[in-house]
Amino acid sequence: MPTLESLQNEINKINEHNRRVEMNKSWETSLTRKIIIVILTYIVIIIFFYMAELPKPFINSIVPALAFVLSTATIPYFKKVWIKINQKK
Repeated sequence: MPTLESLQNEINKINEHNRRVEMNKSWETSLTRKIIIVILTYIVIIIFFYMAELPKPFINSIVPALAFVLSTATIPYFKKVWIKINQKK
């Protein structure tokens, strides 16, 4: 039979795990993360356009970067729809 101390240790481990999960969830939905993704995506596209010698890489990189952000921003909505549909099954 588990001791009171071992049970308390298990509870502490679970609580710590829950804190980490909550922090990860907060990060995944944070505005900071979204801004970093926009900036990094924009930079990568600029580099690609520049190396491909496409015209106006700084201007032309805006549309693909915004499209990527828009596509990732709509994922939570579609996730909710998917969950709602599949919970009924």
